[in-house]
Amino acid sequence: MSSGAEPSRGPGGGWSRRRFVGALAGAAAITTVPAPARPQSDAPTGTTTPKAPAASPSAPPAKRSGPRPLYLGTYTSGEGAGKGIGLATYDAESGAVTGGGVVTGVANPSFLAVHPDGRTLYAVDEQDAGAVTAVRLPGHEVLGSRATGGAGPCHLSVHPGGRWLLSANYSSGSVAVHPLDASGAIGERTDLVTHSSPAPGPGQQGPHAHQFVTSPDGGRLLAVDLGTDTVYTYRLDETEGTLTEVSRAAAKPGAGPRHLTFHPGGRYAYL
Repeated sequence: MSSGAEPSRGPGGGWSRRRFVGALAGAAAITTVPAPARPQSDAPTGTTTPKAPAASPSAPPAKRSGPRPLYLGTYTSGEGAGKGIGLATYDAESGAVTGGGVVTGVANPSFLAVHPDGRTLYAVDEQDAGAVTAVRLPGHEVLGSRATGGAGPCHLSVHPGGRWLLSANYSSGSVAVHPLDASGAIGERTDLVTHSSPAPGPGQQGPHAHQFVTSPDGGRLLAVDLGTDTVYTYRLDETEGTLTEVSRAAAKPGAGPRHLTFHPGGRYAYL
């Protein structure tokens, strides 16, 4: 946490996202790697292996023994700048975090996400010319970057199918979709939607997309916008990678929503 100073106000009275996330970096910019996908080597050629039944909401999570890789997002510009994506390990039994170097060559990788198969790490490049970058795991080779079409991307997530990367451009108030190939590399952007309505909330000068995630059933994408006090719901065309808006949920004017999370049962989201 910070030394106790309150987050600064940005132009027009809105919160400065960079200063605020800096104070909460431990919660916003750390990610661990999931267990690798289980190979389907026992399936006969030409057949489809049935999916395992969904876990009960009350079932305890599967335990993984030993230290796990841990990746830490940073800013690489400005006061107290980091060098890149921090590398560490996390021991769930002892709670110990051990540093292990840094991945350089990614500008302002403030938020990170891991592909469902655990083989690729994705980072936003939170700067005026926003971009998203792919990093190969476990070797930490930077595979390349693609422009998001907006400014200040601050969040990204991988669609559960593993074929699409979703990102939120904070400064320009837009959400973007990129395809992912079999290697995990990022393709050219397939869609970009700017939140042009409703009007910005109190103290805000425009839209500020702060999160872009998939619903638990995989059927909808939800974009949280701090500037318009709105959660936008989209349908993703999984062939073309395009978005169609299907609904909106309004937060209280001036609430400044940032992130939501889902109940394990999938019926409720908390904002």
